[in-house]
Amino acid sequence: MDFNTIEYLKEGTTRQREAYGVLTEYQVLAKLEAFSPILVGTIPINIDIETSDLDIICYWTDRQTFTAMVRDGFSSEKGFSIRESSTSGRDVVVANFSLEGFDIEIFGENIPTRQQMGYRHMLIEHKLLSERDEAFRQEIIALKRKGYKTEPAFGLLLGLQGNPYVELLAYENV
Repeated sequence: MDFNTIEYLKEGTTRQREAYGVLTEYQVLAKLEAFSPILVGTIPINIDIETSDLDIICYWTDRQTFTAMVRDGFSSEKGFSIRESSTSGRDVVVANFSLEGFDIEIFGENIPTRQQMGYRHMLIEHKLLSERDEAFRQEIIALKRKGYKTEPAFGLLLGLQGNPYVELLAYENV
């Protein structure tokens, strides 16, 4: 599966096709093109629930330029907010807004997108889902409906000890 573009969404589930329509109609990824955007999260790997959002990760080298571009491109959208913070010594910019029933989160940091945790976790989760049966996927979805975040849901079903965000990375090269 090539997650570097969103073309795969065109042939996916109803929700994936709807996401493709919204992202292309509003040119969300095109507006972010200078920042190597990648759609990550649950919708691309078909473990989304009703409240799942569209998560787009981006790579910036100049935080102010990225923040200004996100404001210029999306500040007129419903519920727009943007914040900057420092997490584990990393500077991040997070913007949120809604488009046609989809909550969208743009997450930018000064790490190339294919090296960011959101992308790495999605690849691992996709691999695990493809190696297991439909019942496993449904169990993940059921846990998400109970309020679990994605990585903790995988951690529970896989019997991981400790922080599931870290422990899942052990499956990266398996």
